[in-house]
Amino acid sequence: MIRYHRNDTDKARKAVAALKKAKASNSGCNTPEVNAALAEMFHGKCYICENKEGISSFQIEHLNPHRGDTELMYDWNNLFWSCAHCNNIKNAKYEPILDCTQVDVDRKIAFRKEGYFGRNEKYRFIALEESDEIKNTVALLQEAYYGSTPQKILEATNIRRSLRRNLSDFKNLVREYEEAEDYDKEDIRCAIRREVGQGAAFAAFKRWLLWDNQEKYQELLQFCGL
Repeated sequence: MIRYHRNDTDKARKAVAALKKAKASNSGCNTPEVNAALAEMFHGKCYICENKEGISSFQIEHLNPHRGDTELMYDWNNLFWSCAHCNNIKNAKYEPILDCTQVDVDRKIAFRKEGYFGRNEKYRFIALEESDEIKNTVALLQEAYYGSTPQKILEATNIRRSLRRNLSDFKNLVREYEEAEDYDKEDIRCAIRREVGQGAAFAAFKRWLLWDNQEKYQELLQFCGL
């Protein structure tokens, strides 16, 4: 989970207008305009698990559960974009959590992979500060990546499989950067910038690979958070 920006784009303005109309007619917030704007803002990935691969269903998620409150139900600033797996897990169970359009979640929580494939491999979410929002967000991430029911455990396994592939490819990219001649580094640097940007899958884990080795990759840290 990383920070996203709720920019004043054409799609966002159309979404706000659609929400106003839906509220007046009491017809629900699941409109084409809202879906298009959220897909744009979250770069086509789930804001919780950051997966982009093999997702059959995205859903509109209310950061603060509306519980019938029409103001929260149609509030553009309360609407987020999540996969069905994460939306079903969060529901109204985890409240409050960090608002990833307001804070840099990956600076309040460390995202780390420990161990090696087949050897006690573990993904950890470590709170760097103390608050109810951070505590609940860590618990949500833990359940999203590992599941707590047979079906969710299976779904989480698929997410971790995608995460493992992404991290392996990213590590190879960084190794290529280390070994490249100066005249080849710029192209690889641009690729690394994309892989830690808002639009990349599992950007939080990739950023922490660099942050945990910042003395070695100082020149790449400037791209984390873009």
